Amino acid sequence: MKKTLTDYEKIIGPVAISKLRQVARDLKGASVVHVNSTREGGGVAEILFWMIPLMRELGLDALWEVIEGNAEYFNTTKTFHNGLQGNDVILTDRMIRAYEDTVAGNADRLRPVLQDADFVVIHDPQPAFLHELCPDKSGRWIWRCHIDASHPNRAVWNYLRSKVNNFDASIFSMPDFAHKLDHPQFIIAPSIDPLSDKNIELSDKEIKDTLQNFNIDPNRPILCQISRFDRFKDPIGVIKAFNLLNGSFNAQLVLAGGGATDDPEGAAVLEEVHRAANGNKNIHILMLPPDAHRIINALQRASTIVIQKSLQEGFGLTVTEAMWKCKPVIGGNTGGIRLQVHNHHTGFLVDTPEGAALRIRKLLYQPDVISKIGQTAKEFVKENYLCNRHLREYLTLMLGLRKGLANHLIAG
Repeated sequence: MKKTLTDYEKIIGPVAISKLRQVARDLKGASVVHVNSTREGGGVAEILFWMIPLMRELGLDALWEVIEGNAEYFNTTKTFHNGLQGNDVILTDRMIRAYEDTVAGNADRLRPVLQDADFVVIHDPQPAFLHELCPDKSGRWIWRCHIDASHPNRAVWNYLRSKVNNFDASIFSMPDFAHKLDHPQFIIAPSIDPLSDKNIELSDKEIKDTLQNFNIDPNRPILCQISRFDRFKDPIGVIKAFNLLNGSFNAQLVLAGGGATDDPEGAAVLEEVHRAANGNKNIHILMLPPDAHRIINALQRASTIVIQKSLQEGFGLTVTEAMWKCKPVIGGNTGGIRLQVHNHHTGFLVDTPEGAALRIRKLLYQPDVISKIGQTAKEFVKENYLCNRHLREYLTLMLGLRKGLANHLIAG
């Protein structure tokens, strides 16, 4: 269903919509091309799904292009991702050739639209090499890094820096993620779309039916983590925390998520999760399709507590989604989760399975605290992490680049 700015006005108010229109006024007719590596799975695709239509409604000529590649290419870009997040990875000459050859093949298809665009936004490492392959570019190029790159592998960062250093600007989610580059850098946190299938209000019947479909008991406490099956999301640590409850509260654990087309490690991690669960009937492991947005919504709304025990996290939109649904979140003390989860106010930050188990126990003993924290969490998201703020900051950045004010802009 197509959503308009008028639909959002009911949630965020007319003043916020007016601010968007005002910032966009001087960008009408500007062409903007976003490039990433998948249309399904992961936070980047979810953001672009709402951002492109809203940019168009505001008068920009916005397009979304996707890099295509084979298994060797995506294995290499996963190495980039893991290396940016600090893993001790090995980047070989063959991997670099596979990466550059694949992007070069895409460049032949994308070059005409990219070179004529007023603005090109390259999301993460996968398409970054396109910049070098478009020598006759006329617009401004922006590299948007969604990854926690606070302590990157040196070899990976040195290579990627050579590909993004000559962009006109870059965007990071937190100051801690940024690195020295020869262009202006901006901090823009991600956001959620409150009108998406993942976040709209659902009927009690739909929530109940969803639980029934997965044999989840609605009358017992539900602990839930929604995420890709990725080692950085630490699903094994979540299972350890659940096991430390020793059957207390008769609780259930739901680990639900899917894969992304640009993530080749998901199947192996899912197998590890099944082994760790060891047949425990109170642990529900759900491999969901990419379009299972209403199912995820229902699982989050049915949950007593939502967990996102990531070991590293660029931002964590599943945290934002849960908070929007008035759920306290127990999150890993890392990356963008720290922007959202504030101890005793919107949830709790933890470093270990033991710490997670302790916070789960304390919350389950105090249902009134669960309710109070959940209400605070929703208000916090409304004020800071809805899509209107995110889009306004993008537009402000583009306006500054067009007018040559980038060195003086403060995003937001």
